[in-house]
Amino acid sequence: MTDRITLRVTRYRPESDTEPTAQEYEIPLRKEWAVLDGLNHIKDHLDGTLSYRWSCRMGVCGSCGMTVNGEPKLTCATFLEDYAPGPIRVEPLSNFPVVRDLVVDIGTFMRTLPRVKPWLIRSEQEAPAEGEYRQLPAEREEYAQFSMCINCMLCYAACPVYGLDQEFLGPAAIALAQRYNLDSRDQGASERMDVLSDAEGIWACTFVGECSAVCPKDVDPAGAIQRYKFTAAMESLKTFLLPRGAR
Repeated sequence: MTDRITLRVTRYRPESDTEPTAQEYEIPLRKEWAVLDGLNHIKDHLDGTLSYRWSCRMGVCGSCGMTVNGEPKLTCATFLEDYAPGPIRVEPLSNFPVVRDLVVDIGTFMRTLPRVKPWLIRSEQEAPAEGEYRQLPAEREEYAQFSMCINCMLCYAACPVYGLDQEFLGPAAIALAQRYNLDSRDQGASERMDVLSDAEGIWACTFVGECSAVCPKDVDPAGAIQRYKFTAAMESLKTFLLPRGAR
C-alpha cells in the first residue's frame, strides 16, 4: 500500500466561480486518519482557502457531514484506508444549496424544525409533589432510539423525496417529533399531529429507507415515519367511527 492518497475535493467560491469544480490534493495515507484529518491536512499545509465544517471529531456534533465517494458520511468517522488506493471524492451534501466549497446551507431545515415542536409540552403546568416527572426505564426505552439524532443532515442528503420537494418535513424532523410523542412526560402529541399528518409530512415519504441506511447513530428515521403513519391512520379511523365523546 502506498503511503499517499489523493482527495478529489469539490471547490466552489461564489465570488469567482460560476459552478463547482474538482481539485486534487495528495495527502499522507495514515491508518488512524479519517477523511476529516485529510481535509485538515490540506487546510493546514496545502491550501488554507478550503472551506468545510467540523467541530468535535467524535461523531457527536454532526457538523462534518459530507459526500464521500457518492455516499453521505460523517467525515470524522470515515477512514482514508477504507478507500485506498483512492482517489477519494469529497463533495458537499446533496439536496442543499452550497455556500462555499464543502459548506452547505441548512437554513431550510432549521426554519422547519420548530414546526414539529421538538420539546416537551405539558398541558398541566404544575410540577408533581415529588419535584420531578419520574420515568421508568421501559418508558425511556420507547423513545431512546429517536433521541440519538445529531442533526447531521445525512438523512436529508440521502432522501429522494427531500431532493424533489424541499417542503417535505424530512426524516430528522419527523423522528425528533416522534421522540417527544413517545415520551411519557409529554402531552403535546395532538399539537404535532396536524403538521406531521400534512401532505408534506409523513404521507410524502415513499419509504425508500435510505435515511436509515446512512444514519450514523442508528436512529432509524424511516421506522419513526412508518410508526407514525400507523398512529395517524388509527386516529383518523377513530375520528370517522367513534362519536366525539368516546375518542
